[in-house]
Amino acid sequence: FTGMATGASLIIAIGAQNAFVLTQGIKKQHRFLVALICSLMDAVLIALGVAGVGSLISQSPHLLTVAAGGGALFLFVYGLKNLLTALKPVEGLAETEHSETSRAQIVLTTLAITLLNPHVYLDTVVLLGSISSTYVGQSRYLFAGGAVSASFLWFFLLSYGAAVLAPLFKRTITWRILYSLIFLIMWRIAYSLLEFAGILDAMKSLF
Repeated sequence: FTGMATGASLIIAIGAQNAFVLTQGIKKQHRFLVALICSLMDAVLIALGVAGVGSLISQSPHLLTVAAGGGALFLFVYGLKNLLTALKPVEGLAETEHSETSRAQIVLTTLAITLLNPHVYLDTVVLLGSISSTYVGQSRYLFAGGAVSASFLWFFLLSYGAAVLAPLFKRTITWRILYSLIFLIMWRIAYSLLEFAGILDAMKSLF
């Protein structure tokens, strides 16, 4: 239960990954696949953290710094894509709402949203890995199992529970609001990643 509570407190926060899962859930497109990929990736990263990789990465912050730059770039581009979608004319926005995304595109986008965000590694590998090190023997693996369970429960609940909101999204304005919020979330996270990597300070020094 400690593992579940800790894992839930980290993954439930609004972020790029949750926003993407929510959007696909509302559209009712590839919901199981998206939830499964997010859950499995969390499980793998948590397992790596419990295995001791978290301690290794925390001692080599340059690994996260490099990932932060790439993650920020991806989130800036993805956020801009959502902004442009929100600004489309009514007819174009309606086509976007109901357009079917291929399974390959969904897999690649889900993996990118998950693995290009350094916060995912901080939460799962470093933080949960560090906390698990306070347990010994079987208790350590039970803690990890609880955290993994929280990920599966949350992503499938979010993916399928989003369908409840579907009636609200019959209106074009609701989609505009959602895409605009995703744009703001993506750019806010990207900005924080640039701060984390020290890239903003480097850019300021140039000017």
